[in-house]
Amino acid sequence: MTVERIVFGRPLRSVAFDVAVSGLVALFAVLGIFVENGGVAATAVGLVMALVLLFRRTHPSAVAAGVAVLALLQVVLGWGPLAYDIGVLIALYSVVKYADRLRDGVLAGIGAAIGVLLAAAQMPGAAPWWAGALYYGLVTGAVWLVGLNVRTRRLYVVSLEERATTLEREREAEARAAVAEERTRIARELHDVVAHSMAVMIVQADGVRFTIDRDPETAREAAKVVADTGRQALEEMRRLVGVLREPSRPEPAAAPDAALDAEPAHRRPALVELPDLLDRFRAAGLRITDTATGTPVALPPGLELTVYRVVQESLTNALKHAGVGAAVELRLDWSADAVVVRAVDDGRGRPVVRPAPSGGHGLVGMRERVGVYDGSLAAGPTLGGGWRVEARLPLPSASGTEEGKAAA
Repeated sequence: MTVERIVFGRPLRSVAFDVAVSGLVALFAVLGIFVENGGVAATAVGLVMALVLLFRRTHPSAVAAGVAVLALLQVVLGWGPLAYDIGVLIALYSVVKYADRLRDGVLAGIGAAIGVLLAAAQMPGAAPWWAGALYYGLVTGAVWLVGLNVRTRRLYVVSLEERATTLEREREAEARAAVAEERTRIARELHDVVAHSMAVMIVQADGVRFTIDRDPETAREAAKVVADTGRQALEEMRRLVGVLREPSRPEPAAAPDAALDAEPAHRRPALVELPDLLDRFRAAGLRITDTATGTPVALPPGLELTVYRVVQESLTNALKHAGVGAAVELRLDWSADAVVVRAVDDGRGRPVVRPAPSGGHGLVGMRERVGVYDGSLAAGPTLGGGWRVEARLPLPSASGTEEGKAAA
């Protein structure tokens, strides 16, 4: 990374360039001390003009006014045009380019036009005054137009930078809003999971109360269900509190889904409904190949919901971005410690003509859901032009083993 040095609150290159410009004007003033009108007095005026030009970027209007006063003094004293009068053109260019308002540049241009007429009247030689006025006028006008062109380009670049900054802030705000909305939805679904578990515990506890004397074995099994369900509910409650308490992590901006939600509100789908979900996406135009490896195991309701949502969002992204007719390979890999969801599309479909069913905010939602269960998500383009999503979710037994090892 290149670090630009700052001198007097300005970049070193700008300061060096301004010093060189002022030095050039001062050099013209010193060289003309013996060969031009005014002698030492004219040289002193030129040196003051060179000194004033050092501030042409930070105070362009004041510099233009100061140079105009010095040039008028030169005319009043009858010295005529001198070599260091190039400083007048530099001040004119600077006020047009750097002044906050173009009005200052217009006023400087009017003053320069008056100076052109006065300078032409004092030109030595037999040439008519209007010829000198025309020459100086063309040079001065060219400098003014160049300054105006550079000013316009500079303001255009500044406007582009401001627009880019504004868009970046808007993207960050949209990303935070999307994450907050998705976390609220996750919390609501986890709340439903916990509420369902509590209802099961109540029913089983009532069964224990009524059967403990008549059928102790059945009561014992019911008590075990209550204990297991309670542990599971406690774990889901811990995750729910984590979702509500953890600050939103910064995420890249995601385009909000304009798609239709194909599921009723407050409904918790399960993995047994995956075939129906795949059929809906096949009807929407995707060519889906689904395979599963390993031995599926029973998942806690919240984790099961997360797997379902990851599949749903992966297929939604494929339909929206790869298009109708795209081929998607969906794999669920079950192992002893984790379940891995992989969805890879070929990116060779046609544009979607109607909204696709969706369940959240794409990658933002998947990342939040997978993070709740300490999983990992990888997403990115493939060499063939498609897109790949892979989510790894640890199984509860694997998580418990890892936590036990860490505690040991």
